[in-house]
Amino acid sequence: MLAFETDCHLFNDCGFPSPSEFSFLFEPLFTIGSFEVNKPMALVVLSTLIVLGFFWKAFSKPAVVPGKFQMIAEAGYEFVRRGIARETIGKKAEAYVPLLVSLFFFIWIMNIWAVIPFAQFPATSIIAYPAALALVVWSTYMTLTFKTHGFVGGIRNLCVPSGLPKGIYVILTPIEFISNIFVRPLTLTVRLFANMFAGHLLLLVFIIGTWYTLGSVVGTFYAATSLVMTLLLTLFELFIQALQAYVFTVLTATYISQALEEPH
Repeated sequence: MLAFETDCHLFNDCGFPSPSEFSFLFEPLFTIGSFEVNKPMALVVLSTLIVLGFFWKAFSKPAVVPGKFQMIAEAGYEFVRRGIARETIGKKAEAYVPLLVSLFFFIWIMNIWAVIPFAQFPATSIIAYPAALALVVWSTYMTLTFKTHGFVGGIRNLCVPSGLPKGIYVILTPIEFISNIFVRPLTLTVRLFANMFAGHLLLLVFIIGTWYTLGSVVGTFYAATSLVMTLLLTLFELFIQALQAYVFTVLTATYISQALEEPH
């Protein structure tokens, strides 16, 4: 944004206004009492309303012959139900399909804001939002583990894989404990955050570069090249946005499956 405000170009002795931490910091849009709402917060709320509104519109009055909203919603629901929940969890999947559907579409919408005009920012590139979602998943995972197996059985499920030589548990049990209790929510958070953060940063570099290199015949050639890269990266980001929502949901289903796993 700085390049547009300062009219900074390559051939007028101006340094490249590269993205910085300020590209992820936003002034409040409005204030409710003492609570300030900035752009990422507004996008998260809007994402929630879009997901709720779309599925309410699709299923509030379901028809035998579905309309376009119901048809799209059913296709999305079945994709998560059959392709993620049943494939990963198995026969016990039905109770967890609503959670997985909600996670997939909520994350996908928050990601896709990165390429929507005027929004142009993925809410999940602010680490607090992936961390909050990972906390929901981790809490569900822990609750199901101890509810299904009891306290002692839950500890065994988390830390003591069955069918291995007894001597190896001295090393493996602490590793499993750290992995399941601490590493899983951390990696779930960082994977989503880092991909969206890096993608947004790359788009910013080439968008600013397109403007920055204008100003001469040679600069226009550079700008056109940068613009092509921006378009290609936008298409790539569309794929990554859906993929990260899918990966997060698949991992959630995997953790639920492990929590429900029968002891051997």
